[in-house]
Amino acid sequence: MRTRLLLIAALFAAGCGPHRVVVWVPPQLDLKPYGRVGLVTFTVENAKGTLHEFATQRFSEDVLAAQRGIEVVELGSADTLVKRVGEAQFGAASAQAIGARDVPAVFVGHLKVSNVTPSGHVVGIRLPTVEATVSVELSVALLATRSGGTVWRSNAIATEKVGQLSMIGGEPSFAARDPNAAYGRLVNRLIGIVTSDLRQTWHYERR
Repeated sequence: MRTRLLLIAALFAAGCGPHRVVVWVPPQLDLKPYGRVGLVTFTVENAKGTLHEFATQRFSEDVLAAQRGIEVVELGSADTLVKRVGEAQFGAASAQAIGARDVPAVFVGHLKVSNVTPSGHVVGIRLPTVEATVSVELSVALLATRSGGTVWRSNAIATEKVGQLSMIGGEPSFAARDPNAAYGRLVNRLIGIVTSDLRQTWHYERR
């Protein structure tokens, strides 16, 4: 719907000036040549709970919405695979091991949580639910499974107030019953930024 509204507005504006036309720009990262891509559940640092799982799901949805006709193969956690190939974190060897599943490229991502500032005064080491301002950095890369090389990389940082957060031993735990309501805005901002290269854009051009 948003794309349609933008197109209508662009065509209307272009009609007001006979020498201005709308030029569509293809995405910087075109996944169609791959046909299908793998997606490993994002890892998370300095936090517990389901933030990384929720972010992975939202990333998958945005990729599918941005580029129709491709398949996203959700591979789950890669912890066992990473250990088996002897890597400290997902890298070239892990990507090549996934290539055996007929997936030519795979997305991997990492969330780093920092600057957690609970609202009000927190007493003790555990408080069931609090609101807190949280900074999260998301880094995502696309690796070729044949060579293990990095094809594309993007990152984003966002700071938002989130709800339904637990503080356990000073570490935040994202385990809300409704993640979309609790920290959906934060995740949507991050995903929107990192997937911008996958979306078609447009601009005016004078002719």
